[in-house]
Amino acid sequence: MTASPRSSSRTLRRNLLNPAALGYLALVAAVGVWVGADTLFVEHADAGFAGVWLFLVTAPTSFLFVALPGGLPFVGVVLGAVIQAVVIGAAYRWAVERPMRSAHLGNA
Repeated sequence: MTASPRSSSRTLRRNLLNPAALGYLALVAAVGVWVGADTLFVEHADAGFAGVWLFLVTAPTSFLFVALPGGLPFVGVVLGAVIQAVVIGAAYRWAVERPMRSAHLGNA
């Protein structure tokens, strides 16, 4: 059986719009703001490693894009953040909804 596009988009939305996934995305955004501020406003004698934190926060997915040329590694940061937010959201939904399902089955 294949899932309809409507149910797939609903599942994706439910996995992205929960406290765990939104918290993770907020963490990635905060690190991104910090990296941007460090890059723009702080002078370093040599190259700074602040940008590495974006890859560490979105690892392991973003590491697949590190060797690409130009700005493509930052596409990996965005994709890594979204993919991992979906996975974290699915794990959160599984952990929260599992006890409810078992409680209802026990009362039947």
